[in-house]
This record gives sequence, C-alpha cells and structure tokens, in this order.
Amino acid sequence: MKKLVLHLILLFAAVSFIYPFLWMTSASLKPVAEATSMNLLSSNFTFHNYISVFQKIPIGRALLNSIIVAGCTTASVIFFSSLVGYALAKLRFKGRETLFMIILFTMMIPGQLTLIPLYTLIVKLGWVDSYPGLIVPWMISGMGILIFRQTFVSVPGDLMEAARIEGAGELTILTKIFWPLSKPAMVTVGIITFMGTWNEVLWPMMIIRERTMMTMPQMITMFAVGGQAGGELGIQMAASMFLVIPLVIAYVFFQKYFIEGIASSGIKG
Repeated sequence: MKKLVLHLILLFAAVSFIYPFLWMTSASLKPVAEATSMNLLSSNFTFHNYISVFQKIPIGRALLNSIIVAGCTTASVIFFSSLVGYALAKLRFKGRETLFMIILFTMMIPGQLTLIPLYTLIVKLGWVDSYPGLIVPWMISGMGILIFRQTFVSVPGDLMEAARIEGAGELTILTKIFWPLSKPAMVTVGIITFMGTWNEVLWPMMIIRERTMMTMPQMITMFAVGGQAGGELGIQMAASMFLVIPLVIAYVFFQKYFIEGIASSGIKG
C-alpha cells in the first residue's frame, strides 16, 4: 500500500511536469480557434503555425546564431573549466585553497550585478552586435570548475605519476587521462552550459541590435512581445517549440551521463 501511494504521488508529479509541454506541443499544431483549449487532442492538427513562423521572422538565422553561440560557449567552458579544475585538484601551489574559495564565492554573486560593468567593457571593446560579445564573457564557469575539481580529485594520482615518467606534460595528462575518465562530468558541464546559454535572453537583448545577429530566445521574445505574432497563441507556441526541442533532444541522449556526473561530483540539490 505504501508503494502504491508513493507511485501515485510520483505519477501525479510526472503528469504535472509534463502536461505543460504536451499542451504547448498540442497548441502549436491547432488552428487559431482551438489553440486556447486545454484539450490535448484535436481533429484539425496542422503545421500552419510553423509555416507562419518561418514566413514572419528569420527563425533559421536565429537558430544558426544560437547553435554557434551555445556550441562555442559550451566547448570553451568545458576546456577552460577543466584546466582550472585540474589545477585545483592535482597541482600543488601556494594559495590553491584560497583561490578555490574565491571561485566558490563568485558563484554566490547574482549575475545581474555584473551586467552593467560587463556591458561597458563589451562596448569599449567594440563587440556589440558580434559573436565575441555573446561568447567571450561566458567562456568559463564557476559551476564547471567545481564539478571538474570534485571529479578530478577522485582520479588516482598514480596515473599522473606514470604519465609523467613517460614524459607526458600536464596538458597531455589532462586530455589523454582525465578527460576520458571524466565523461559524465564533461557531459554534465556541457548540458548545464548549453541549456543556460541557449535560454539566455537578457544578455543578447542588451548587446544585440541587428536582426541578423539575434539568437533564438531573443528573436522569439521580440516576436511574441513585439506584436509580430498578432496575438495568435498557436504561432507563439510554434515559435517556442523551436527553442525547446533541441534541449529535449540533448537531454534525452545524454541524461545517463548527466545524472552520473552530478552524482560522481558530490553535488546535491
């Protein structure tokens, strides 16, 4: 009886979480007259809303921009955060623990506090309406450093000593030994970074003015709020689906490594 009650609670929670996504998918396929209905089924499903999105806004260009920005940011965060995580976990140098505490402290600072000085710096560098302006400020992550550091601590030091005897340098040890042993952590950092960058709206809204440089979240926000959607819910949901689908696909394929990476790094909550 206890298991039955627990399973019913979990089932209710699962339905509560998944229903909004199913409703959004259904609404994106319904005609205007049925879009606001809470019923998931319809006999008039159509791709008209998706076609309208392509006709009204350059969604393809925005998708390309988001892929470039999210891809480059994710790759750089994995590389640079793993470098710092490796140094904090395995190298011995003065002030190592202090540096680690400073990194942890920076994770407690709200990102909104640094937006104005960061924007000023980007303007002075002439990176407004450019890929560097979207990518460079986020090329390393405190969360990524923490996950890699916690993962690398558990790697036996004997592997490093054997590699050094063979003449391997620190970068070779990191890429040839630690990376292959830390795939779950790399996937975890990659998914967290990709999702955060892919969904970012505020920063692109601050530094991007050219329509051809807008990312997906920015383009969809301007589309829905700016009135181009004409107040049609189905078209707004169709535009939102272009933003959601890549994240769902990425998580479905990498969820095993994601969960394993969180567990192995010792991070909870």
